[in-house]
Amino acid sequence: MGGESAETAQGERAHFRPAEAESSGGTFPLVDERRTELDPRPRIASIKQSLVQIKQLLAFYLLREFSRDAARGAGFLCLPVLLAGGAAVYFALPREPGTGALVLTIAFLTLLTWLSRRKLLLSTPLAAVLVFTVGVGAAKLETLRASTPMVGSDVTTRITGRLVQQERRADGRIRLTIDILETERPHLSYPPDRVRLTARDVPADLRPGDGVYGLVRLMSPSGPVRPGAYDFSFTSYFAGRGAVGFFMSGPERVTLDTPAPLLSYPARWLERMRGALAERIRSRIGGPEGEIAVAVITGFRAGIPEEINEWLRRAGLAHILAISGLHMALVAATVMVMVRAVSALFPGFSSRVPVKKYAAAAALVMCTLYLCISGAAVAAQRSYVMLAVMLAALICDRAAITMRNVAIAALVIVAWSPHVVVGPSFQMSFAATAALVAGYAAWNHWRQQRATRRPPPEGSLPWRLTRYGLVFLVGLSATSLIAGTATAIYGVWHFQRVTPLALPANLTAMPIVSVFAMPAAVLAILSMPFGLDGIFLKAMGQAIAAVVAIAEWFSTHSPVDAVGLIPLTAMLSFTGALLVLVVSTTWLRLLALPLAAAGVVFLAMRQLPDVVVTEDATLVGLSGESASLAVNRTRPNGFTMDDWTRALAAGTVVKPTNVETGAPQPPNAEKTRFHCSEDLCLARHESDALVAHAATPKAARAACAGADLVVLDDAVTTVPCGPAPAATLVTKRDLAHYGSAAIFFEENPSAEGSGKARITFAITKPWRPWHAHRAWSRAARGLPPHR
Repeated sequence: MGGESAETAQGERAHFRPAEAESSGGTFPLVDERRTELDPRPRIASIKQSLVQIKQLLAFYLLREFSRDAARGAGFLCLPVLLAGGAAVYFALPREPGTGALVLTIAFLTLLTWLSRRKLLLSTPLAAVLVFTVGVGAAKLETLRASTPMVGSDVTTRITGRLVQQERRADGRIRLTIDILETERPHLSYPPDRVRLTARDVPADLRPGDGVYGLVRLMSPSGPVRPGAYDFSFTSYFAGRGAVGFFMSGPERVTLDTPAPLLSYPARWLERMRGALAERIRSRIGGPEGEIAVAVITGFRAGIPEEINEWLRRAGLAHILAISGLHMALVAATVMVMVRAVSALFPGFSSRVPVKKYAAAAALVMCTLYLCISGAAVAAQRSYVMLAVMLAALICDRAAITMRNVAIAALVIVAWSPHVVVGPSFQMSFAATAALVAGYAAWNHWRQQRATRRPPPEGSLPWRLTRYGLVFLVGLSATSLIAGTATAIYGVWHFQRVTPLALPANLTAMPIVSVFAMPAAVLAILSMPFGLDGIFLKAMGQAIAAVVAIAEWFSTHSPVDAVGLIPLTAMLSFTGALLVLVVSTTWLRLLALPLAAAGVVFLAMRQLPDVVVTEDATLVGLSGESASLAVNRTRPNGFTMDDWTRALAAGTVVKPTNVETGAPQPPNAEKTRFHCSEDLCLARHESDALVAHAATPKAARAACAGADLVVLDDAVTTVPCGPAPAATLVTKRDLAHYGSAAIFFEENPSAEGSGKARITFAITKPWRPWHAHRAWSRAARGLPPHR
């Protein structure tokens, strides 16, 4: 009965109606329990409360980890990152920022940062923005300081100048850097200050500082061979070179009436010493090994055969040629080991004086000498500054290998030469160094913790030797793996290539370089004044020959090389992940995971160009089936083709088929190929788009009706296809203004567009200072070539 009563009562409550409650007087609240159980509002409120708690907890932990990183000096490590970021943004801007606006912005941000200095949450982001803007201002100042006059159009003239540097190339020609003093027949109103010219031969007694005279062909530095490629104009502008070219007759050695500036005498003496040193090395070693030794010691790399260069690049050993941190570190280590080893022979002396500091000072002197005789290239300067900071810290009883020292070196370099931040040398060098320092710090921390828990076993002498050998091998492997991983993204971004066998190649070759080649080079330099350098240079040559053999073997067995272009967003995402890993020492390193994942997503979304066109409108490349690249010329430029095949991940180059008589017919072959007559080339893309390259307006008009893209190698006629052409037209004048082009064929073109081709140019207008000379070319002015 009790059960029935309870069940009856529950049913009555469940079926109770508001009307019944009102009729009964409404003396208790009306609640429908089934509706209460189904009502989501309490559950949503609980979830919201949980999310708020999670958010608060996450904010607490993030703030705590940020505070820990800040206490360890992460804020200082961010300074070169912000400064370099500002410089990079300046060079990527579509137009030149005003000097006055930059000065006012920096002054305003400085005032705001000073006024908010007591409010940490406000002053910190303001200070970050200020440093970033200072980076923009530093890049602007460097651009104004350079102000390099550049030749706008090709011209033949006779020059009188002073030789600055000469370098022997692998093809037997001589490359000369000359300061121009006078031009004649014709006289140039705005001549460049410095040029780089090649000559078949030079007088035997010609030395840096001598006067030269000859008939030369001057050409303006070209832009990128495709959008995003290496920009010769940019590099020449900041190197102070306003033209490139070659001697048509000469050069002849002449006596100059104008005396050389007094400050140029040390540089002239140094260049003569470098030239003499290079010739001495060639006489002792000879062959390709001698040219590599010359490159490693004096910095002259033009004499290395291209085949060996390619072997080293494919094997991941090209860093051996560039005088960078590796060479500076090996020189410093060799000198320090020698000084400490010699001092150990005199116990009384070594017990009274700090030998370690003297060894560091001697290493700093030797590295300074090495910087001078190597030509003080940008990479060498950067490596020297970094190593000088570390050796100075060692002399001052500070830790030598720290991220703070890397940051100091980066600050000095970016402040003095901001344009290097967009180059591969700066990015790859500091990425590798920062990653290695961070890895070394993590390993050192782990080793100290392990030593406190369990001291290392003593063991017998063979066991200790085996253990040291294994530690050396593991350390070398870790160094190669960390540095290779950190620099891989920049190698792909700048060169579109990977080196899958770089780790075993470096494990095989680097001990030879570290133990034999570089110590022999140091001993050769030290013994050269006494005439005892021959044996050391021979040993260095044998070591280099072994490295070349290793590079050849790994190059021929490398499974992959070119990987194609990657998006800028992917490169920036991977860079952000790397910065988080090397700057942070807390759990904030986990933030690198989503950044790396975003980089992978952007990488998967990449789109390679369908067509590429050079800035002189003479060469067109069309991506085809089976990773092929079809071109419209039987003998295309080698440098351009090397870049295009890597950028488009093309394994084969398809040359055109020439049509003997009549105009070529639109091709429908399975494999993309240009079919060319005298004035017109046609090729069909995989998307069924028809691409035409026309040498004359008449040929372009014949192709306009059926083609989707027409490239016209003519700067005079701008609209050969009529006022509203069905095809997308790119003329020689367009390319003279905007540089090389990359074209993408849209699958679903807009009805409002002119065709289905989307064009990306390498250069934007208004021109930046390093591209302003393009306005004076004949093609940019709509003039035919000079005859």
